[in-house]
Amino acid sequence: MNFQLIGVNHNSAPVEVRERLAIPESRLPEALKRLAQHPGVDEGLILCTCNRVELVAQTRNGSADLRGFVRDYFHLEPAELDPHLYEFREQEAIRHVFRVTSSLDSMVVGEPQILGQVKEAYATARAVGAVHSQLDQLLTRAFAVAKRVRTETAVGSSSVSVASVAVELAKKIFGSLHGKHVYLVGAGKMSELAARHLLAHGAASIFVANRTYDRAIGLAQKFNGQAIEFSRLYDTCDRGDIVITSTGAPHAIFRREHGELFLSRRKNRPMFFIDIAVPRDVDPEMNKLDGIFVYDIDDLQQAVSEHVADRKKEAARAEAIISDEVSRFQARLQTLDVVPTIVSLQDHLETIRQAEIDRVRGRLGPLSPEQELAIETLTRGIVNKIMHTPISTLKTAARESEATTVVDIVRRLFNLQDKKAAKSGGDSGAQS
Repeated sequence: MNFQLIGVNHNSAPVEVRERLAIPESRLPEALKRLAQHPGVDEGLILCTCNRVELVAQTRNGSADLRGFVRDYFHLEPAELDPHLYEFREQEAIRHVFRVTSSLDSMVVGEPQILGQVKEAYATARAVGAVHSQLDQLLTRAFAVAKRVRTETAVGSSSVSVASVAVELAKKIFGSLHGKHVYLVGAGKMSELAARHLLAHGAASIFVANRTYDRAIGLAQKFNGQAIEFSRLYDTCDRGDIVITSTGAPHAIFRREHGELFLSRRKNRPMFFIDIAVPRDVDPEMNKLDGIFVYDIDDLQQAVSEHVADRKKEAARAEAIISDEVSRFQARLQTLDVVPTIVSLQDHLETIRQAEIDRVRGRLGPLSPEQELAIETLTRGIVNKIMHTPISTLKTAARESEATTVVDIVRRLFNLQDKKAAKSGGDSGAQS
């Protein structure tokens, strides 16, 4: 079990750092392949959301230079990156994956979106062959842990989300949402959730602009809204009182000059921009214009911090579940580590038993069925007694730090051939 995890999130790095580490969905498969080929890495997964970028790897001897990979891939200097990075190994890496998947490390504790985002990252990594063994087991277990947390605690009840916070902020700006128009730039899930909340609280209509026009049409139809071709974005965006933007653009698509144009057309009636994109869609200079209010993903974090205290009790219960699940998962992995040796020992002694029976069968002459059964029972009993102590020792050691040492001793004592050595032409046959 050699898990390593490295990353940045909303607590360790501001949005201007996180946006430099954002990986567009179209580039994620290529990034995963590079990670899986990085020296020391056997398996890898990359989770990239508006609040975090994390790399999880199953490594050889826990020694892969993931910091070096991040610096090289994103062309960043150590001074720019290292102060914001966190890194976990082994048990703490497992714990972090479980906490993230269960939404205990989210900006909004208990929000449901992160589970879907982790599942999407897992599916992409499996599709390119970057996840296939122990990391597969870790992620599969993480999904079960998230389900247990949600079932056994109320950490996700009455969930405060980016969408609900957007409603609160919009009410502070406009007083009432009655008759206000919502303009979505990008047709992602978070935009859809925010729009649904705004409409439920009185917003009048919705416009949707997306680079893929068919997706804009599909989302607009859900709300009886109007789809806008992306090429008409700057000609039509001033229709929105509340603009929710979440595109995958590498640079800001709204700059100060756009804001000045919108205010002129609106006769200085205020506009509220909710920028949930990373990298950011709205240039911070827009916020300096009188009449334009811009909230990015970090601003939303501050807005929801007051709600965190209400969940501390349930979060504590969830943390206890996480600790229990980390211990269980470690024990399971350690048990799996000794299984090949147990199987090899059983096969080895069974081969000896059969060979000895065949060797003396000719001297015994014809045997009755009862005699055959007696020999079978006798020899199996002897073998089982021989195997009992080493197998019990292996199973006990699997739960301790000495597992590797005990496995090595048993393999040496019984001259158990390593399967990898056999395939590569190592010593053949076990001696009795």
